[in-house]
Parts: sequence; structure tokens; C-alpha cells
Amino acid sequence: MDGTDALKGQDNAGREERRARRHDPRRRTRILDAALDVLVADGVAGLTHRKVASGADVPLGSVTYHFASLAELRTQAFVWYVDQRTAQFEALFTEVETDEDLIDVLVELVQGGPSRRHSAVLGFELHLAALRDPALRTLTHEWTRASRAVLARFTGADTAARLDALLEGMIMHALLSPEPEPREATRAAIEQTLPPNPRSAT
Repeated sequence: MDGTDALKGQDNAGREERRARRHDPRRRTRILDAALDVLVADGVAGLTHRKVASGADVPLGSVTYHFASLAELRTQAFVWYVDQRTAQFEALFTEVETDEDLIDVLVELVQGGPSRRHSAVLGFELHLAALRDPALRTLTHEWTRASRAVLARFTGADTAARLDALLEGMIMHALLSPEPEPREATRAAIEQTLPPNPRSAT
């Protein structure tokens, strides 16, 4: 193949990728989802364009097309995670009608097991990264404020702040402990943090 043929091949490849982008509206979202998977598996230090491209099943150039730098990819992946997690958290409480309902939801939040591990690991990776990145620190503050606002509807603002801190600590303990804590112990800790009538708190 001479130089002209090589250039034609590159042009054709470029056209094919541009056509793929036009017919793949979810590509950016798939890249973000793949980035979150890499963050869970390898942490912030292990995030690379190649791993994300492989996980999203897209060409490497697609990742750099959508995200100018690895830092931007990391930040936007965490923003995407927080947006999803905030909506999911609020949805957990849509059917809470009694104090027992509230406690059941909170216990399950801590005791969710493998199904919640992915989300929990991402949350702690975000907080760790935020220690050194002011932009991510702003994101964690917004996330905390939104979560506490949901809890405050049932417990009042002061209790919501204490409960939020308790839940984070208990979730971290659940991730790190070789043996799961009994549900009864989790329930007892939550009940002790709540006021006597949490849903009537102001």
C-alpha cells in the first residue's frame, strides 16, 4: 500500500466513525458508564482512556472526542453517577408512609449487599478524589445537601445530618467488614439516631 492508499484508508475510517457517532446517540452515556465500571474495579488511579474505550466497546478516539482529558472524563463520570444516585435515593422513599417504612428503607440502604456495592464503592471513590479536587468537593457538597433534604422530610434537618453521617459510616463498615453486621444491629443503630416520632419532626 502506498502513501495515497494509506491516507484514503484513514479518511474512510474517519468517515465511518463520524457516521457511527451520528447513529449512536447513547455513546457518550456508554462511555460514562464504562468509566464508572473502571472506577469501581481499579479506582481513580486506574482510570485510563483505553480501559474505558474497551468497556464501552467504542474506538479510543471516541473517548477523547467526547472528553478532552482524563480529568474531564473522571469529573463527568462522577457527575453522571451523582445525578443517577440522587434520583435513586429519592425514589427509595416514595412509598414511605410510616416510621417502620422509613426504618426499613434505611436498613436496606446499609444492608443491600452486592447489589449496592457498585454504587457504594463509587461514592467513596468520589469522596477520596474530592479531598484533592475542589471541583469534586463542590459536587460532594451538593450531593450531601440533596440527600439530607430527602431525609429531612421525614426526620427534620438536624436529625437528617446525623443520620446521613451514620449511614455513610455504616455503609463503609459494611464494605470493609469480612462479616456482615446483623440486620438487628443496623436497625438498632438507626432507631437510636431517630427521634421518637421521626416523621413528625420539624
